[in-house]
Amino acid sequence: MKSFFSPLMMLCLAFLLVACGQRPEVAEIGKPAPNFTLVDTKGKTWNLAELKGKVVFLNFWATWCPPCREEMPSMQTVHTLMPEDSFVMLAVLNNDDPVLADAMAAKIGTTFPILIDPNSTVAQAYGLTGVPETYIIDKQGVVREKFLGAVKWNSIENVQMLRKYLAQ
Repeated sequence: MKSFFSPLMMLCLAFLLVACGQRPEVAEIGKPAPNFTLVDTKGKTWNLAELKGKVVFLNFWATWCPPCREEMPSMQTVHTLMPEDSFVMLAVLNNDDPVLADAMAAKIGTTFPILIDPNSTVAQAYGLTGVPETYIIDKQGVVREKFLGAVKWNSIENVQMLRKYLAQ
């Protein structure tokens, strides 16, 4: 009996080590963006695959994050500058309360959608390391840029970078 369990136990242990040692695929520059479907705080459903043909600005943030709050006004400026028919800005709330997010958005005056990621599945799919973190996804659905930390989005350089992807 002992000789039967020993090889079986070794096989199970080997399987667990291999399975646990593999890291799930995450968003990478130059590769297709992981698809997702999330609902925003207003009840609208957003599916990334349905946004092909548009440049997608995907920002992960939280109300408790000072750098996130700092970059929100510049995001709003960019949101109003870019053409609605070819540019979408989505802010994915990470580990936070949607009621607080809506209150903060109202206070700051942001009008872009705030998506709720209740189980952090999208954050995991993108390999989120912290907030804020932003991905620029081109019209073909490929991740082109990744930014860690707060960014002044309405700077000339960043607006030009976004317009470059709009022109492609």
